[in-house]
Amino acid sequence: MLEKFLPRQDFSSYEDFKANYKVTIPDRFNFAYDVVDAWAEEDDHKPALAWLGPDGGEVKEYSFGDIKRLSNQAANMLKAHGIKKGDVVLFILKQRPEVWVTLIALHKIGAVAIPATFQLTQHDIVYRANAANVKMIITVDDPALIAHVEHSLPEAPSVQLKAIVGDNVPAGWIDYRNELAQQSDIWEKPTGDAYPCMHDPMLLYFSSGTSGMPKMILHDYTYPIGHIVTAKYWQRVQEGKRHMTASDSGWAKFAWGKIYGQWIVGAVIAAYDSEGHFSAENMLHAIEKLKLHSFCAPPTIYRFLIKEDLTKYDFSTIERCSIAGEPLNPEVYNQWLRMTGLHMTEGFGQTESSVLIANFEWFPIKPGSTGKFSPVYDIEIVDENGKPCEDGVVGSIVVRHARSNHPVGLFWEYYKNPEAMEASWPADDYNTGDMAWRDGDGYIWFEGRNDDVIKCSGYRIGPFEVESVLMEHPSVLECAVTSYPDPVRGQVVKATIVLVKNKGFQPGPELIKELQNFVKQNTAPYKYPRIIEFVDALPKSISGKINRKAIREKDLKALAEK
Repeated sequence: MLEKFLPRQDFSSYEDFKANYKVTIPDRFNFAYDVVDAWAEEDDHKPALAWLGPDGGEVKEYSFGDIKRLSNQAANMLKAHGIKKGDVVLFILKQRPEVWVTLIALHKIGAVAIPATFQLTQHDIVYRANAANVKMIITVDDPALIAHVEHSLPEAPSVQLKAIVGDNVPAGWIDYRNELAQQSDIWEKPTGDAYPCMHDPMLLYFSSGTSGMPKMILHDYTYPIGHIVTAKYWQRVQEGKRHMTASDSGWAKFAWGKIYGQWIVGAVIAAYDSEGHFSAENMLHAIEKLKLHSFCAPPTIYRFLIKEDLTKYDFSTIERCSIAGEPLNPEVYNQWLRMTGLHMTEGFGQTESSVLIANFEWFPIKPGSTGKFSPVYDIEIVDENGKPCEDGVVGSIVVRHARSNHPVGLFWEYYKNPEAMEASWPADDYNTGDMAWRDGDGYIWFEGRNDDVIKCSGYRIGPFEVESVLMEHPSVLECAVTSYPDPVRGQVVKATIVLVKNKGFQPGPELIKELQNFVKQNTAPYKYPRIIEFVDALPKSISGKINRKAIREKDLKALAEK
C-alpha cells in the first residue's frame, strides 16, 4: 500500500529523512476507495478495527472487507435519504463502530463530514449547524444528546434529517442500524464530476479561537496522505499490529490517530468506547486486553495512569508510546519510563495540520522537547518581522510557502472566514499562532499559543465561548476567561468577573457554584471555569480591550510567591 505514496520508505538518519522524504498523491485520490476498499480487495479478512465496549467484555473485530461492506450499506442508506456530494453531515457518535463506517461512507458519497464531541449542548449545535449549513445530524441514543439536538432544530433550519445509532430510537428519527441492515452492500461508485477526490471539501472541524466563535477548518481529500508521517514515522505503527489513540471521535486527534495514517500503513485501529467516562483503571484494563503494539494519549491521560499501580498490568506487547495535545512535563516522561520501561515520543501539530514537529527514531529524546520538524513542511521559527530567529530565541512557528506550494496534510482554508485567513495566512506563509524556540542541536521547545486559547486535559477552549455564556447570567457585568496552571490538567479555565452592582448579587461560594453550573448547562461542560475570581474592574488596554495577559501574569506571580 505504501508504495502508492512513498517511492522511498527507509532512511538512514533524520537529515536523510528531512531531505529526501517525498510523497506521491495518486490521481483522483479518495481515502475510502484507494485505501479502505483497496485493502479489502487485496485481502478481505485483513484486520482493520478491534473494538472494546464500555463493559470491557469481548473485543469485537472488523476486517477491511467488513468496513468496505458496512460503509457501502451506509452510503446507500444516506443516499436514499437524499445525502449527496457537497451536503454537510454532523455526527456525534462517541466511539461506536459506526464512527468509522459513517466517515468512510461520507467520503464515498462526497458529503462533507463534521465530527463533533458528545459534550456539545444546544447552543453549540445551533452554532455549528447554521455556520456550516448542516443538512443531517447523526447521534447515539443518549437522552441528553437527543434532547440537545431536538431543542436546537427550531433554530437550525438547514437540518432536514436526524438519525440515531442505538436501540432506543424516538419517533421522527431515522433508525440508523435498522435501515443500514436493509441496504445492499454493493455501492455504485460515482463517476465524472460526482466523484469526490483531491481538493473537494472532505472534512470540517470547529476549532476554538480567542476573539470569536469557533473557526471552521476545512480539509480536502489529500489530507489523509499527510498523516503517513504522523502514523509511520512518529507513532511508528506497524502493519497488522494494534494501535490505540485515546480520543473521542469528535476531536481532530481522531483523524491523527484513529483512521487515516494508521490504515494507510495497514495497522489495526484499537478502540475503547468508554462512553465518555474516563477511568484510569478501566483504561489500563483496556490497554492490556487489546494487546496493543503502540499507544498515544495526551499528557493528562498519562498523569492519571502513573498514579495507578502499573505492576498489576501486562504491557509486554507495547513497543511504542507517543504523546500529544499539550506540552509534556519531563517529570511525567521520566516516571512513565521508570514504571514501564517505555519512552514517550512527543509530537506537535494542529487541527489544521498533520504532525508538524515530533521526536523521530533517528535521534535521542530530550524530555520536554517536542523534537524536530516534519519533512512534509518547510517550517521556520520567526520573529514579529518574519525574520528567522537565532537559536534560543522564542518566535512564531510558520510554514513557509504554504500558499504557493501547498503541503499535503495542511488545511485548505478557514471556511467562510476571510478575516481568519488574513490573520494567519496573510501572504505565502502560514502562521500557526504557536510559539517555540530551537536549541543548538536543532530540537524544538514549545512555548505555547501566542493568543489566549486554553488547553485543559487535551481540550482546546476559546475564552470567548465561555465569556459569551457567562455574560448571559444576570449577575455578570464583565468577565475575562483565562488559563490557570494546574498540575494534573495542564491548565484549567479561570473566569475573572465584575458583578452587576445594586442587584443583590454577592460574591461567594454560592454564586461561584451557580455560575459554574450555568456554564455547564449552556455549553459543553468541560469548558466551565474551575476557578472564579470577583474583581471591581478588569485590566484593559489603551484601546479598551480586556488585557487577559495581565491577568495570567498576576496569577503566575501570586503562585510563585506562595
